[in-house]
Amino acid sequence: MIRPTTRSPEPPASAAHERVYRSLRAQVMHGELMPGHPLTLRGIGRIFGVSMTPAREAVRRLVAEGALTLSASGRVATPALGAERIEELAAIRALLEPELASRALPRVHFALIERMEAINAANLEAAMRRDPVAYIRTNLEFHRTFYLRAQSPAMLAMVETVWLQLGPTMRMLYTRLRRSTAPPHHRMILAALKAGDEPALRLALRTDVTEGVRHMLGQPEAE
Repeated sequence: MIRPTTRSPEPPASAAHERVYRSLRAQVMHGELMPGHPLTLRGIGRIFGVSMTPAREAVRRLVAEGALTLSASGRVATPALGAERIEELAAIRALLEPELASRALPRVHFALIERMEAINAANLEAAMRRDPVAYIRTNLEFHRTFYLRAQSPAMLAMVETVWLQLGPTMRMLYTRLRRSTAPPHHRMILAALKAGDEPALRLALRTDVTEGVRHMLGQPEAE
């Protein structure tokens, strides 16, 4: 179910569309909407208290980013991905995210590591509660907090586009799996950061992405 933001007096159309866009984008990325969830401009407008124009603009941007799909008949929905598409997107993550990590490493400081440890603790708590949305949100927050230090906005935008496409399907797979533990590779990432070990960091990032997808798809982990 789409979750509305706090209602307020009707803002200008540009501000209204930005509010709807950001809220829907976060909900898709964090798996709050299941794969194939249908959306209508009228429904979005009613939920967010906006007219059709800002709802249409928000949907147009989200379709362009891959957060929503638009069929030939005009039906708008969240992405529903098969195993091959999931593995393809995971391969893109495995290429881009170690590079972001490498660029961020020289700018890592103790306060950042402490922040990432706190996020990882929240991720573990979400896993133990079996809360898929909180689990996905804290998992992505762990990565994004680190990647922001790379100061590579174009590369990060590409990664976030992949996260957007994966969000609803990861929610479905996570719910089916009923996982109650956090990814062990986050600890490897943190250890590599503390040691300033770039090869270990790259390996930990690739492993976190690829093994995480294998686990979600019920495949055996690589030897």
